[in-house]
Amino acid sequence: MPKTNKVKKKIRKTKNKTVKKPKTKAVNKSKEINKGPIKISRTYVPKDNEKYMCEKHKVFFRIKLQDWKKELVRANNQALYNGSMDDNSISADIVDQASSYTDKNVEMKSINRQIKLISEIDKALLRIKDNTYGYCLDTAEQIGLKRLMARPIAKYTIAAQEKHEKDEKVYADE
Repeated sequence: MPKTNKVKKKIRKTKNKTVKKPKTKAVNKSKEINKGPIKISRTYVPKDNEKYMCEKHKVFFRIKLQDWKKELVRANNQALYNGSMDDNSISADIVDQASSYTDKNVEMKSINRQIKLISEIDKALLRIKDNTYGYCLDTAEQIGLKRLMARPIAKYTIAAQEKHEKDEKVYADE
C-alpha cells in the first residue's frame, strides 16, 4: 500500500468553534514584496515638499556618499601610486631635495585629510542605516536639505555647528 502524505493543519478550539490559524509565512512574504528597494533616477534631487528623510532622500544621499567615497579612494590610490614613482630625494641638488620633500609632505597631508573624510562618509552611511541621518546629533532637529546637499556628511545644524566651533576656539586658546 503506497504511503500518502497528510498535511497537518494547526487548529485551535474556542468554545465549540474550530478556527484555523492564519498562515504567518504568507503574511511575511506579502510584506517583503511591498517593501522592495526604492529606485530613483540619476537626475533626482530631493525637494522640500517631500517628507523629510523619506526613503527617496535616504537612497539619494546614500548614492551621493558612496560615489564621493569611491572618488576619494580612487584619487588616494592614484596619488599614492604616482607619488611613490616620483622620487627626487636622490638628487644631488639640495634645493631639489627640499622641494621634493615639501611636495611629498603636502601630498601626504592631503591624503590624510581625505582618509579622515572617508571615515566621516562611513559614519554618515551608518547614520543612514540607523535612521539618524539628517538630524542633528546634539539637538535632534532637522539639519535641512540645503545643508546636506552642500555638505552630505553634516552632523549638526548650523547653530549647533557654530556652537561647536566656538567651543573649540575657546578651548584652543587656553
